[in-house]
Amino acid sequence: MNEQKLWLQHYPEEIPAELEYSGEPLQNYLKQSAAKFPEKSAIHFMGKEISYKSIYESALKFACYLKSLGIEKGDRVAIMLPNTPQSVIAYFGSLMAGAVVVQTNPLYMERELEYQMKDSGAKVILTLDILFPRAAKIMPQTSLQHIIVTAIKDYLPFPKNVVYPFIQKKQYGLVVKVKHEGNHHLFTEIMKMGVPDEPALDIDVDEDLALLQYTGGTTGYPKGVMLTHKNLVANAEMCSAWLYKDKEKGHNILGILPFFHVFGMTTVMIFSIMEGRKMTLLPKFDVLTTLKTIHKEKPTLFPGAPTMYIAILNYPDLHKFDVSSITACISGSSPLPVEVQERFEKLTGGKLVEGYGLTETSPVTHSNFLWDRPRVKGSIGVPWPDTIAAILSMETGEELGPNEIGELAVKGPQVMKGYWNRPEDTEQTFKDSWLLTGDIGYYDDKGYFYIVDRKKDMIIAGGFNIYPREIEEVLYEHEAVLEAVVAGVPDPYRGETVKAYIVLKEGKQLTEEEMNAYARKHLAAYKVPRIYEFREELPKTAVGKILRRALVDEEKKKMDDQKNA
Repeated sequence: MNEQKLWLQHYPEEIPAELEYSGEPLQNYLKQSAAKFPEKSAIHFMGKEISYKSIYESALKFACYLKSLGIEKGDRVAIMLPNTPQSVIAYFGSLMAGAVVVQTNPLYMERELEYQMKDSGAKVILTLDILFPRAAKIMPQTSLQHIIVTAIKDYLPFPKNVVYPFIQKKQYGLVVKVKHEGNHHLFTEIMKMGVPDEPALDIDVDEDLALLQYTGGTTGYPKGVMLTHKNLVANAEMCSAWLYKDKEKGHNILGILPFFHVFGMTTVMIFSIMEGRKMTLLPKFDVLTTLKTIHKEKPTLFPGAPTMYIAILNYPDLHKFDVSSITACISGSSPLPVEVQERFEKLTGGKLVEGYGLTETSPVTHSNFLWDRPRVKGSIGVPWPDTIAAILSMETGEELGPNEIGELAVKGPQVMKGYWNRPEDTEQTFKDSWLLTGDIGYYDDKGYFYIVDRKKDMIIAGGFNIYPREIEEVLYEHEAVLEAVVAGVPDPYRGETVKAYIVLKEGKQLTEEEMNAYARKHLAAYKVPRIYEFREELPKTAVGKILRRALVDEEKKKMDDQKNA
């Protein structure tokens, strides 16, 4: 199969089967875009326009400040921010300093944050003022030496920057005050520095890491995926080739997908900087704000997740907004319903296609074509340029032919170097240079690929990857819980939602509200179970292993029965 590359017969002539890569480290693309388009807007943020020259100079200041704190090549710098100008500046500034970026979800609670900081060995973290107490509390237990603090208002235009602290106080109940001294630093003070020269670096793009992106699995805690400069540059270049027609119409990308997720980081942030486009950033997804932003700013590209498109389609006052500027959307993170796809295309007049990828592949490997070729319903599409895919037998590991079901495996320049400090996990994930995706599927006789099931028990809810074992360990720590298992059950909006099945210890009582309050203290909001079911016992194998799949099958049967009733 990999020799035939059946999918290449469908490539439009504008998309090359193989790409040429510059060999430049990732941060050089910001420098190049700043030289080409110094006054062009790189970022639109809630009414404020920021030029490429400004972003580049700010990244230089951040890089040199990191060097003054003792950061050397290969040291890890964590960024715990929503989509803001600071997140872009810090990302490229960290690379300019030779550091490896550790993208950190700002929704993380102390337990999750402490684990990631310990595992990555990060020395510096940049975070929001409202999250400073969380970072400061876990600092003594980790290798963190410095905390840099910023605020949303730091890049808001007047009068929003004046009003914001009051909004923040109303929402969070506090406004954190941090002094620029000792091992606590203010981003605004760093930006007051003069513009320095870029630090000299010797980067091997094939071997040197640009990013540790954490992902999880059913085997335990999240793993740090090691992505090199070449991995990230290659996937962004592939994205550019796939979006060949958008160059004719516009250069504005809607940045709602979080940059702490590899999908948003590559298809919005890196891709925009590489091509000299403008990013219109929103710190979080809110359907009304999103519609207002599209109406006013006229973005042409809208990478997103199915839940976003569903929310827009179901907004009651949708008719009040003009969303016709949207020409192309690549949907990821969870399966895209055909009905949603067709309705959204009718609404915008643009194209919406499903893509496929993994954190381990930077992330995209497959997509349907946006233009000039018919879309194949139910398919994740075909491999991107320079990407090879195959279906391997789960028994023998041999390559299978068309319409034979096995495990999807991929090769390409976007495939990770391995897992951080986990050689055994790395070895298990690769087979004869193939990256095993853990997803079960097949390809047809035209070279289009399909996913039929997941080998792993990972839950994808609202575009977030959620790993049952991590939640189960939290539930098991409750004094009233005897047994607990977590599974993903079908949900019409989120794709899947998290359900916890719990057996209580004899004589113990616990309500759903009490269990929910407990979980919210220890888990990020998107990981907290939405449904709790208390049972006398759980289904098990003869050796006592809880049958998670049996519970999922029960839920599917319930839904089928309800549909047929």
